[in-house]
Amino acid sequence: MLSKLFIHNYAIIEDLEIKFSSGFNIITGETGAGKSILMGALNLILGQRADSSVLMDAQKKCIIEGRFQLKNTGTIAAFFDDNELDWDDEIIIRREISSNGKSRSFINDTPVNLSVVKQLSLFLVDLHQQFDTLEISSENFQREVLDALADNISGIKKLKLQFESLSNVRKELSQLKHQQESANKELDYNQFLFDELEELQLKENELEGLDQEVKVLNNAEHIKHQLELLYSTLNGSEQPIVQQLKSLLQKLKSLESLHTNIEEISKRLNSTTIELEDIADELNRLESAVKYDPDKIALINERISSGYKLMKKHGVNSTADLIEVKNKLQLKLEGYTNISSSIERLEKELDQLYNECLTLAKQISKKRVGQVDGFVSKVNQLLYQVGMPNARIKVQMDIVELNSSGIDTIDFLFDANKSNKFESIGKVASGGELSRLMLSIKSLVAQKLALPTLIFDEIDTGISGEAAKQVGIIMKDLSSSIQLISITHQPQIAARANHHYYVYKETKSNKVATKVSILSKEERVIAVAKMLGGETPSAAAIENAKEMIEN
Repeated sequence: MLSKLFIHNYAIIEDLEIKFSSGFNIITGETGAGKSILMGALNLILGQRADSSVLMDAQKKCIIEGRFQLKNTGTIAAFFDDNELDWDDEIIIRREISSNGKSRSFINDTPVNLSVVKQLSLFLVDLHQQFDTLEISSENFQREVLDALADNISGIKKLKLQFESLSNVRKELSQLKHQQESANKELDYNQFLFDELEELQLKENELEGLDQEVKVLNNAEHIKHQLELLYSTLNGSEQPIVQQLKSLLQKLKSLESLHTNIEEISKRLNSTTIELEDIADELNRLESAVKYDPDKIALINERISSGYKLMKKHGVNSTADLIEVKNKLQLKLEGYTNISSSIERLEKELDQLYNECLTLAKQISKKRVGQVDGFVSKVNQLLYQVGMPNARIKVQMDIVELNSSGIDTIDFLFDANKSNKFESIGKVASGGELSRLMLSIKSLVAQKLALPTLIFDEIDTGISGEAAKQVGIIMKDLSSSIQLISITHQPQIAARANHHYYVYKETKSNKVATKVSILSKEERVIAVAKMLGGETPSAAAIENAKEMIEN
């Protein structure tokens, strides 16, 4: 529960500390005294944004601090663990706003982002203000009401996570299909280019080698004639060079015993003779291998021509370049195959996720449907109690396409006069009717969620008399299980409070400031009497107020 609210330098509040109690807390005061300012300050520690315009003194910081006592810390333990925050049975939330409009937030003296404060506030307080009655007509609010009553909170959280995964896979699949569409436009052409190169089956440096080979074939007769001439000169004529060298070698060897340097020269001449003889044999083999073959020349020229055409087509200059082009095309073609495989995998994953989400959504829907009759019956009973005996609501549910909230659309329909003409609440309910509807609904939901603190800011606008009395009874009953704080102008409601706070203005040193005092029993009687009979209540009004409070 909210145990203390401290406000410094906010609007027309210089310094103010309010200690709240459990049970039913009422805040009253004249119009303009500053009741809405209290709610504004409370909103700041619940995560609302602010600027420097809220500062009473522009030279000082604005500080708002709220202290909350928890009976059951298990509900928010995970929040503190997830955000790595220290916590205990008491939680302190503080906002500081400087003159330049910058704001800082703290939870138990640890600096945090405003979004973290806002998340934490959802565990601590449900603040309902007069203008929030419009919320009752929103589908989100209506769905959340049924889900709270149906214990769907954890199921909805799981569904949202699964649906997020489903949406991510759906997005990835769409992107891949778009890539595939673009790829398909290039696939046939790239396959054609690859097939051209694949059909040629080029080997490393092949075209360069074929160029050399065709030169040999085209000049075969000339090469053959020259090789024959060289072989004959070395080892095939009447006096070949090799034979002459052998003869000279014999003569030189005969001199070895006569001169010590001759042996070395003999060895050199012998090596030269052997080398020339080997060269002659190689020339003979080359000459035998060289043959003019016009058919082979035609085949080689055709292959060279095919290769050079592809070089020109791909803008490259060598066999190695063409092989690299082929390899790159192969990778592209494999990429198309990989996209298809990925699409197939994602489609299976999408189907699985969709079925899981749909199964969970059907379970959630079934639990919602199971709550409708009981919810309608209880709300209609409460509407009768708060002075709307002819009013009825009913819940219309329709099946829609699966989304992060399930498969249902939910619409609260309202008939104020037993006409059996039910229409959406937002279209037909008046402001006072919306207020009482909201109170009736929130009284059911608050008990279900066991929120520590429920705050109503003038939710009783537009009602009076017996209706106001019944609203007070509902609030009183509700406050037996949770802390309830309500700003009201209705004496029937104020009289049922456990604790009564009075907001007033005080002028000091030509400055107007908002003050709050907690009223004693006697002071409460006077305050309620003033609400009944004006600033100067009669004796009858005072007696009436006393009776209302005591009863």
